[in-house]
Amino acid sequence: MNNQSDSLPVKCQHLWKIFGLREEEALSACLAEGVDKDYCLSNFDCIIGVRDVSFTINQGEIFCIMGLSGSGKSTLLRLINRLIKPSRGTVFINGEDIGTLRKKELHLLRNDKIGMVFQNPALWPHRNIRKNISFGLEVRKIDKKVQNQAVDRAIDLVKLSGYENYYPKQLSGGMQQRVGLARALASDPDILLMDEPFSALDPLIRRKLQDQFLDISSIMNKTTLFITHDLDEAIRLGDRIAIMKDGVLVQVGTPEEIVTNPADDYVADFVAGISRLHLVYAHKVMYPVEQYQSLYPDENLVNIPQVGNDDDLYKLTDIMVESDVNKLAVVRDGRTIGIITRRSLLRGIQGFTIEDVDTP
Repeated sequence: MNNQSDSLPVKCQHLWKIFGLREEEALSACLAEGVDKDYCLSNFDCIIGVRDVSFTINQGEIFCIMGLSGSGKSTLLRLINRLIKPSRGTVFINGEDIGTLRKKELHLLRNDKIGMVFQNPALWPHRNIRKNISFGLEVRKIDKKVQNQAVDRAIDLVKLSGYENYYPKQLSGGMQQRVGLARALASDPDILLMDEPFSALDPLIRRKLQDQFLDISSIMNKTTLFITHDLDEAIRLGDRIAIMKDGVLVQVGTPEEIVTNPADDYVADFVAGISRLHLVYAHKVMYPVEQYQSLYPDENLVNIPQVGNDDDLYKLTDIMVESDVNKLAVVRDGRTIGIITRRSLLRGIQGFTIEDVDTP
């Protein structure tokens, strides 16, 4: 009987992947003595791809894994659908330990529950777009009528209507990537695994595809693991971001958490050039209303402009400038919970949080 965990779409527990003939010896040294990648390479001729990684992905979440080349992010993705076997650790898909599955069961899992989209869509050159998208359904011997309905919907989702009879060589790189996405969506998988799908495209096409993917994600509510080396892309797409270095998950958090509270200097260097205007929200730059009123008990806070707890710095700045005021009231559920001053807003834009601002 397969082991069961809770029914999160993806749950990884203490995953390790070490490449090399002396994998077991290297793993034992890592577990017993905490040796690093350089030690493993020089003493065991082994490479640590993923080191003791644990995380979960929630239903409908876009979970971005970001890191430089060689950080282990693509290796981690391949562990999740068992394209490679972990040296240690467990992967649960919808509560099922995939390490316990037999070959046929694993094949069915990949076909029915997981859709893959790679940097190179690897389209069949001799099959038109419609037949490329339907390939996986054909292999599974899905009823022809059901196939056609699924392909029609996928083509409509990626906005390729009218191109069904074209061949890959007749399409641009961005359109080919959309075919790859449509092929993954056609089987209506629970989970999408996307390995740097837009990284080979020019910036304008890439941004359009990001927008399109966000639209599709909101419509289909797919759980997505998205691999990228681009922090801007991760911040734009991800509900949460995991930053990897040398096979280790250095930090996991929302874009706001990553930008405002980097775990270490490595993460801080990554986010140093990121604009905070659309990533930091009112709750990070407001004084709790009780604190503000204790300092200024006679001040009337009734008629100042109101903003939402989740309004970003860009919107707050716009409201403060247009209203020509020096204070904003942050309201949640009809109740004022905080006060933003011109000083705290400007400090927030500079990169400080309210804890860093001495007085209102």
